[in-house]
Amino acid sequence: MKSANNMTKYSLRSWVLVLALAPTIVVGILLGSYFTINRFYELEDTLIVKGSNIVEPLAIASEFGIINQDRDSTKRLLAASQINNASLIHSIAVFDAENQLFVTSHYHKDFETMRYKQPLAQLIGVDHETIDDTMVIRVPIISHTGYEASLLSSLNRSKDNDAQPITQHLIEPIYNSQQEQVLGYISVLLNKENALLEQHRAAIAAFIIVLIGVQFNLFFTFRLVKHVNHPITEMVRVVAKIREGKLDTRLEGNLIGELDLLKRGINAMASSLSEYHDEMQQNIDQATSDLRETLEQIEIQNVELDLAKKRALEASRIKSEFLANMSHELRTPLNGVIGFARQLLKTPLHTSQLDYIKTIERSASNLLGIINDILDFSKLEAGKMVLEKMPFALRETLTETLTIIAGSAHEKGLELVIDIDENVPESVSGDAMRVSQIITNLVGNAIKFTDIGSVILKIHLVRQDEDNITLRCEVIDTGIGIDESQQEYLFQAFGQADSSISRRFGGTGLGLVITKRLINQMGGQIGFTSAPNKGSNFWFILPLGLSQFEIGEVIPVEVLQHKSVLLYEPRELTRDMLNRRLVSWQLILTNVTNPDNLTSALKSQNSKFDYIIISCHGFADNAAFIELLQQARQHTDCLILLHDCINQDVIINVLKANADILLSTPVSDLTLAHHLIYPPTPATLFSLPEPAKIDAPKRLNASVLAVDDNIANLKLIDTLLKELVANVVTVNNGKEAIAQAKAHAFDLIFMDIQMPGTDGITATQHIRAHSLNRHTPIIAVTAHAIAEERENILASGMDGFLPKPIDEVSLKGVISRWIAKPQFTHFDSHILNWDLCLTQANQKPDLALDMLKMLVSSIPETIETITNALNDRDSSTLLQAVHKLHGATCYCGVPTTQKLCQDIESGLKHKINIDDLEPEILELLDELTKVESAANQVINQLSVDIPHDQ
Repeated sequence: MKSANNMTKYSLRSWVLVLALAPTIVVGILLGSYFTINRFYELEDTLIVKGSNIVEPLAIASEFGIINQDRDSTKRLLAASQINNASLIHSIAVFDAENQLFVTSHYHKDFETMRYKQPLAQLIGVDHETIDDTMVIRVPIISHTGYEASLLSSLNRSKDNDAQPITQHLIEPIYNSQQEQVLGYISVLLNKENALLEQHRAAIAAFIIVLIGVQFNLFFTFRLVKHVNHPITEMVRVVAKIREGKLDTRLEGNLIGELDLLKRGINAMASSLSEYHDEMQQNIDQATSDLRETLEQIEIQNVELDLAKKRALEASRIKSEFLANMSHELRTPLNGVIGFARQLLKTPLHTSQLDYIKTIERSASNLLGIINDILDFSKLEAGKMVLEKMPFALRETLTETLTIIAGSAHEKGLELVIDIDENVPESVSGDAMRVSQIITNLVGNAIKFTDIGSVILKIHLVRQDEDNITLRCEVIDTGIGIDESQQEYLFQAFGQADSSISRRFGGTGLGLVITKRLINQMGGQIGFTSAPNKGSNFWFILPLGLSQFEIGEVIPVEVLQHKSVLLYEPRELTRDMLNRRLVSWQLILTNVTNPDNLTSALKSQNSKFDYIIISCHGFADNAAFIELLQQARQHTDCLILLHDCINQDVIINVLKANADILLSTPVSDLTLAHHLIYPPTPATLFSLPEPAKIDAPKRLNASVLAVDDNIANLKLIDTLLKELVANVVTVNNGKEAIAQAKAHAFDLIFMDIQMPGTDGITATQHIRAHSLNRHTPIIAVTAHAIAEERENILASGMDGFLPKPIDEVSLKGVISRWIAKPQFTHFDSHILNWDLCLTQANQKPDLALDMLKMLVSSIPETIETITNALNDRDSSTLLQAVHKLHGATCYCGVPTTQKLCQDIESGLKHKINIDDLEPEILELLDELTKVESAANQVINQLSVDIPHDQ
């Protein structure tokens, strides 16, 4: 990028000049240098050749003078040679074999430069040496025995050949053929000035030639710049103007070659841009005009949307108020209908009256269910549905749920099966009520749309980690199925597979959409497969948490190992489920599928079975069935009957009278295992147990005020309260309630919300301000099911609420909490807070007490594990122990312990050293000791004080 920026700093003219001149100059310099240097070497070689041609004959001629010691003749010879070559030779000297000066051509001030510095034996042939601006050439003087004729002949040939010098190649054959003796050497000092002058002339000539070439290159380069660079510069200027918006700018003049084509292209481009600009301007003007109109319309629409939003918000507010009012207006009469129907069921009635009252109660409950569906849908749609996360027993919850709806399946003769894999944990954490609602909706729909066959609930474990599990639940039926064209509407609100006027099945069409949204809110997903007349399979993925403690009953199934059991079940699905369970418990199983095989098995078996399980399905003849049961009892001490009968007379007179244990299908694993492990005692066999005498419940010595403007509801709550407390005062408006509160002190006040004149909230505020009951618990009796209404109720100064329709169990729970509420003042509430225990256990005292007991039972082991891990500095074990304890404290109302666990666990997860966490760990151990002491006091007191529902 930096290189590209540098390139843009220089103009095209500069680049043309550089690119044109640089190669010429470089090539010229290289060629001139090459030829100049080559000329230097040639001149030096020529000088050496000339010197050699002079000195070699002199070396031969000086032999006589050295041999005869004739310095005069040798001197004349040397002087003559110097004179003949005066421009070239400075001096000539002859040195003898001792390297002493023998004779010189003339006096020279320094003959040391001409002397051979090496041993004379190393001087072989011609030797030359350059010293500053001179060159010294040395040739040895060699004596030969019998060489005269050869030498003279050589000299004569030399004269005949136009005075050619006797070179080394002529003399060497003579030397080689004769006996040689070095007499000395001759040294010639040559002048290099002429050679240097020639070298300088050659360098100057090369420079002049290169300069001329550069001038020619400059001439042609400037011509190129004139004919190419200038037009390009002009093009750049024109393009810049076009870019600035001056689209009428054009290039003029005649250009050469491709530049002319480029000029025409630029002019054409400018013309096109001008036309496009004009057209675009027209379009912009038109678009601007259209945009103005659109903006005006948008402004109008925004005003309309604002008005529509205000209307929608107002409609939503009205809808919420309508739902609240509808809830109140519908639940208020339903409260009376259901409440008095249940009260009538406690009175002596003949069969038809009992049937009528049950029908009334069931119809009112169905209507209440529809109202609940509508309200649930409304809360889900508004995002106001809040899911709880409380520990519960999964199998126990599912069994209770299916027991409620099993009657519908029995009436239609359907086989209802619950099949839960044995690896599915029992103690889980989540919203048990919503899980039950999901199962009720799906299984209830399956029963509704199935006339013949079966309905199966299958649950198996998909994934499990330390804190969570994921279950896959399937509801499979053999019903009418769903047409493909209707499947896409199935999960839409108020949508049904059969929505025609003649449809067979009722309902609001909200069950599946509520189910889907509940499952999605829990983090799961739902789907189904179905085909007409082939049934449906609804599946859903259900994420749940794992409870830190066992919630349900712990069944020691290992005691059933190797015990024998005879099972008769003609229905395939139920039989397969029971077979898997009995085999997994390692019982010795004998399985029969029809009455004949059952009779044969009983007759052929001499020894007794530990258990015999017989299904009542398919037996029509009571007499034959009773005989079969009596025969079966002779072969076991524990006869278990599984039935789906709806005839109470048959159940009481036939089944109960001839069985040790009577179970209604579908039977859960825990129920069956419990009855197998804990069978009835022998004293109860072969006879019906005497009906238990139920003592009338003891009424609390308390005074309660009940306020309601609806006479029927007031009468109902009065009736229910008189069964529970000693003194009940009822009034039908808020004004009288205020008067009663000023005149009398009450232990508890039940206050209706919607009343003419002074409503419940206003009455509560007056009672809190000026009365004898400023601190008396006030419970709102309301049919409002909207969460905001309940929040407003609690914010007004009331302590709780009791939803309509009122049932006896809820009323007992409220009285137990607020009148028979235990008070613990002998320890700090931060150590153990019973109110927080109840809140975390969904206001269920039994569950809160069980959770507290499980925490207390685990404390000794937890203290030991934490202490050992602290001593061993074992972070991993310490983290596991604290994490498990932290999970348990979330349900037991121990805020200080919970906070310490949270801090320690967070520190360990962030790799904080145990030594740094040691103060908090020691504080936790001390706090656990305090919790154990406080919890034992609470458990001892609550085991006596808190009443349990019968």
